[in-house]
Amino acid sequence: MKSLNSMLSGLPTTIFTVMSALAARHDAINLGQGFPDTEGPADLIEAAAAALRDGRNQYPPLTGVPELRTAVARSNARFYGLSVDPATEVVVTSGATEALAASLMAMVDPGDEVVVLEPLYDTYLPVIRALGAVARPVRLTPPDWSLPRAELAAAFGPRTKAIMLNSPMNPTGKVFGPDELAFIADLVARHQVYAICDEVYEHLTFGGARHIPLMTLPGMRPRCVRIGSAGKSFSLTGWKVGYVTAPAAIAATVAKAHQLLTFTTPPNLQRAVAVGLDKDTDYFTTLAADMQAKRDLLSDGLRAAGFDVLPCDGSYFIVADIRSTGFAGDDVAFCRALTERCRVTAIPVSAFYGTDNAPDHLVRFAFCKKDPILAEAVARIRAGVRDL
Repeated sequence: MKSLNSMLSGLPTTIFTVMSALAARHDAINLGQGFPDTEGPADLIEAAAAALRDGRNQYPPLTGVPELRTAVARSNARFYGLSVDPATEVVVTSGATEALAASLMAMVDPGDEVVVLEPLYDTYLPVIRALGAVARPVRLTPPDWSLPRAELAAAFGPRTKAIMLNSPMNPTGKVFGPDELAFIADLVARHQVYAICDEVYEHLTFGGARHIPLMTLPGMRPRCVRIGSAGKSFSLTGWKVGYVTAPAAIAATVAKAHQLLTFTTPPNLQRAVAVGLDKDTDYFTTLAADMQAKRDLLSDGLRAAGFDVLPCDGSYFIVADIRSTGFAGDDVAFCRALTERCRVTAIPVSAFYGTDNAPDHLVRFAFCKKDPILAEAVARIRAGVRDL
């Protein structure tokens, strides 16, 4: 038999699969997986159920049902002042991960370079490589995940086609500020490239942090693809409904990639997400406040257990430094020991790097869980972390 695709067959089993299996084996609280353990809004679930019964279960339009595309456009206007044509500038996808793949397919040719910021979401690099493009990673600097401006500027060159920007950021919880975004925008404009903006946690920012889409900066509207996620905005990650906002010419090419990948997305779920996007602003404010309280519960508990906890201004995740606990091994060994002995599971942050010599003293915890689960996880960690 001839060999299978070398890139895909060479991918290892993901650390998420490995750690989730270990968590199940030890009956551990799994704070490695980034999904809520509660249901999303009941009215959205009822809307999805009702939409199954009204005779619209055949293929919906390729770019999405009109109700959802129009709701995405309204949401862009309401939260960010962006004027978007729902007929030509919105594409609905089967999740934000598909939106990322379709956006990259729409932009890059073999040999093109894509600037990425490490640590990064684990699908970015495999998709870039599958398309024959080349990733140019630039590392943010912990503990505050500052942007190394000289290194970022040096990563742009004649072959650069795009930069991928994730804010609020997984796994770091960083929300890029106005000065950082302005610096990135200047590079994008100067090098005449595109920006693929992964903004799935757009409504989950904490304290004084505010999400600012790169698309809203001067000169960026024609160059940006903005990706949102119903899973993160409505705690319905299994629905896999994503949406792309982009200039018409880019959106049309993203739609061609979407046609090849999945063609469309379940129409009843699309129509329910449209209901969600039109919720009043209090819903989104409360969502962020509730998640901030969970962040504080877990981070305060980890500090009490001896961890140094890094800043987190958004997303589902906090990162902790294991060195202050006295553990002698690396982040992978720590996460295994934590699962086996304390029965709590986290993810080593080194898994979010695609280059050598990644930091090996940081671990990521998901706090998008019920408060009693977080409290029990903290109790288990405090009882046993010093004995790992």
